[in-house]
Order: sequence, then structure tokens, then C-alpha cells
Amino acid sequence: MTDQTENTGPKQDARFQPGQSGNPKGRPRGSRNRTTLAVEALLDGEAETLTRKAIDLAKGGDIQALRICLDRLCPPRREATVPFDLPKIETAADAVKAMAAIVTAVADGDLSPGEAQAISALVQSFSKTIETADLEARIAKLEQATCPV
Repeated sequence: MTDQTENTGPKQDARFQPGQSGNPKGRPRGSRNRTTLAVEALLDGEAETLTRKAIDLAKGGDIQALRICLDRLCPPRREATVPFDLPKIETAADAVKAMAAIVTAVADGDLSPGEAQAISALVQSFSKTIETADLEARIAKLEQATCPV
């Protein structure tokens, strides 16, 4: 029979207190992974040769090589512009019309739900900015009325 100790309480000689990192400053900015540095050292000066080989393989019908070459020539777009007529927003009430236009565009299939979500966030942000500016103007007007200088 082996001698097993029960783990019923906190560690007696913990090196770090809970919530305290062993490296509070963290990894230095700009530091690079050793593997990345090693791979870059191996490939240093070989980029042209490797690129030429990939192009030759792609021309020979290698689909993977062709995909690699095309991805470098024409990388996939992360965001595409979406043609969409957004009503002019000058007041917070105009934001309601803009949101209605977005919902209609999604229902009609002119916008995807993801595109609509991004545009809606923009409308909401702009609406908050308008509200803040309006409140600031109203407060300034009230302060002038109560404390004429």
C-alpha cells in the first residue's frame, strides 16, 4: 500500500500569491518566438528560390502551389464595402429611421445580418454622440440662464 497524503487545504509553500503573476512585466514588446527566429534564419536568402519553385509547381498543375501563389497575388478581402443608402442622421430621432432602413435591407436580402450588425453599431455610436452633444448644449444653456456673468 502506498502512502498518500490528503489534499485538504491550501499549499503550504506556494511560490506566488493568488492573483500575483510570476512575471509582472510580462513578455517584452517586440520579442520574438525562438522557433520563428530559427525558421526565418533558415529561409533567409531563399525567398526568391522558394517563390520561383512555387510558381513552377503552380504552372505544372499543383493545386496547393497554385492556391499559395494566388493567395499572395490577390489575398482575400477581410471587409468589402457594401452599397447601402443610409438615411441622413442629424438627430437621435433620425437614428430610428436609419435602423428601420437597415432592418428592411436585411429583410430584402440586400444586407447580411453581419453587415447589418456592423452598420447598426455605427448608427448607435453616432446616435450616442449626437445625444451627448445635445445634452452638453442644453446644460450650457441652463448654466447661462441661472448664472449670467
